Amino acid sequence: MFSVKVHELEPAEASLARGDDVGKMKEASDSSNVWSSELTKAVSFTSGNPRVETVCGIMHLFRDVSESPHSGGFLPTSRNEQLCVLAIPNHMTGADFCQFIGAFLQNVKEVQFVRNDGSTDRYSALMKLESQSTADDFFKHYNGKPFSSFEEEVCHVLFTADVHYTASAVEASSPPVGLTELPTCPVCLERLDQHISGILTTVCNHSFHSSCISKWTDSSCPVCHYCQERAETSTCTVCSTSENLWICVICGFVGCGRYQEGHAIRHWKESQHCYSLEVETQRVWDYVGDGYVHRLIQSKTDGKLVELNAPCRDGSDECGSCECSHGSGMAEAIINSKRDGIAAEYTQLLTGQLDKQRQYFEGLLTEAKKERDLAISEAVEKAGSLKLQKMQAKLEEIEQERRFLEQVNEAMKANQESWQSAIKASEAREKAAIKERDDQIADLEEQVRDLMVYIEAQKTFEASAVDIRDGTVLSLPTSVKQASRSSKVSGRKKR
Repeated sequence: MFSVKVHELEPAEASLARGDDVGKMKEASDSSNVWSSELTKAVSFTSGNPRVETVCGIMHLFRDVSESPHSGGFLPTSRNEQLCVLAIPNHMTGADFCQFIGAFLQNVKEVQFVRNDGSTDRYSALMKLESQSTADDFFKHYNGKPFSSFEEEVCHVLFTADVHYTASAVEASSPPVGLTELPTCPVCLERLDQHISGILTTVCNHSFHSSCISKWTDSSCPVCHYCQERAETSTCTVCSTSENLWICVICGFVGCGRYQEGHAIRHWKESQHCYSLEVETQRVWDYVGDGYVHRLIQSKTDGKLVELNAPCRDGSDECGSCECSHGSGMAEAIINSKRDGIAAEYTQLLTGQLDKQRQYFEGLLTEAKKERDLAISEAVEKAGSLKLQKMQAKLEEIEQERRFLEQVNEAMKANQESWQSAIKASEAREKAAIKERDDQIADLEEQVRDLMVYIEAQKTFEASAVDIRDGTVLSLPTSVKQASRSSKVSGRKKR
């Protein structure tokens, strides 16, 4: 278990602190395994962009004597959700570190990077996770884990009891008590709230969202373009010295000057490459002419070529007598050119960011337009579906009415057939009744005629002679009776 206390110091005080507390840390850059034992006393650090602001301080790491030294699987009892990752290689950028802890990146609330002055190729990270269980899992997963399979550097994770910042300078202004304005992320321009997204603070004291900095492909800071990975120092190819170096402009051989081992001039004698560039001053020396040569430089702003005069050989910038009397003016022109180049770079960066913002908001507008078109299409579809439902309901009603009318029609057809059969039967009965009536009438008429004949015969008989009255009535034969009856019937019909 370690306690971290951070005291901000002035640069002079920090240099004094390095002499006492970090004397043992100068050997720590050779191996990362030394950090876990040497960092138990003090580590001086710096943060911020050296061109803008540099904050110096000391991290004191205290071991809790009440707890025994823990191994990789032992967890201290008085731990919290704050962790300290030591000895991170300087070639790992913030985006690389975010990719390394990608499994726990969404659970990280805040990350603060600080430079270790005891080693030029190491820096540390102070982390705060969202819960104790997540911190324990992070410790178990990453403590002792190699940063890469291609190197032997391993990750050292320590629990921190507390982090104290004691500033000597008084801030110019402070927010009201209880009110704190949240800063914005320079990449996405959204508020930096650790309750919503993790916050990552780089070595140059600029804060970003963890998701935004993990997508930044450049190794420099998006705000100040500070690159924490230091450039590799050139050394002599033969003796490996880093002072008074010269590089051959023809083949690129790096050698030391004549005031060291003289490997550069020896290379000229062997290869006859007469032009050599001084690494420190960027001047070109001609071994044949035994002097500096004239150079043409191109301005970064307008692209014009201007002559760069050789500096004064007397070592005085204001000699006024030799051909290099205009060196100071040219130096000022070079500085102005650099300033213009920086301004152009920032203008290009601003233009690029504005273009990205334009694309972002155009994307929002396109998405809003798509949502509007989708809402309109859904509304039209909904209205069409409602109209279709109404038409279907009306069609069902009409279909029911049609089926009802068909049933009524079928019933009427059935009734029509029954009535037609009844009418036919009635007509047949009527015809039979008429025929029977006609037969009865014919019989009755025949009976009436018979009666009339009888009555007339009776009258005639009464008026006839007495001899007929006393006569005897004889019966006729059957054939005679039938003939007489048929003659009577035919006579009736004729009538």
